[in-house]
Amino acid sequence: MADELKRRLVHASGSGLVALYLLANYLEVGLTWQYFRVLMVVLAVGAIGLEFLRLRVGLEWWLYDKLTREYEQDQFAGYGYYMLSMTIVVVVFQPAIALPAMLMLALGDPISGAVSDDSLRRVKSPKVLATMFVVSGAIAAPFLANPAAIVAAALGATVADGITVRIGDFIVDDNLTIPIYAAVLAWLALEFVPV
Repeated sequence: MADELKRRLVHASGSGLVALYLLANYLEVGLTWQYFRVLMVVLAVGAIGLEFLRLRVGLEWWLYDKLTREYEQDQFAGYGYYMLSMTIVVVVFQPAIALPAMLMLALGDPISGAVSDDSLRRVKSPKVLATMFVVSGAIAAPFLANPAAIVAAALGATVADGITVRIGDFIVDDNLTIPIYAAVLAWLALEFVPV
C-alpha cells in the first residue's frame, strides 16, 4: 500500500510541468509554448533512454523497485508511457487542449485509482468511471470555454482510464492513452461541434 501511495504521488507530480508552464507564462520569464515543447521532448527522450538502460543494459536503481509494478520489470514501464503521451499532446496541440490533457493523466488517473479496487477488469466500475469523468471535467473547465470540448475531453480520459485495451498479450497502458484520447476528443469538439 505504501508503494502504491508513492506511485500516486509521483504520478501527481507531473502536474508540476503544467504549473511550471503556467507560472512562467504568468511571470513572462520566457518559457514560450515552443520552448516548453522542446523541454517535453527532452524529458521524453530522457525517460526512453532510462528505460533502454534499465531493460537492455541492466541498470538497477532502488527507485525502480519502489515505483515500478511487478509486471513492468521486463517491459517498458508506465513512467515512460507517461512522458511520451504528455509530450505527444504538447507537440501536437495548443496549450488549451494539451495542458488539461496532461493534468487528467497526472491528477485524474491517481484519483480514479484511489477509488478503484485495483482489479484488472475490461471495464472499470461505474464509481471509478464517474470519478474520472467528474475530475477530468473539473480539470478541463478552466482551460476550455466550450462545454462540448469539456465533456469530450472528460469522456476521452474516462474511456482511456476505464476500458482496458488488449492487443494480443499486450495491455495498452492508460498512461499512454489518457492524454491522447482527451486531447483528440477535445480538439474534435472544438473543430466540429457548434458553440
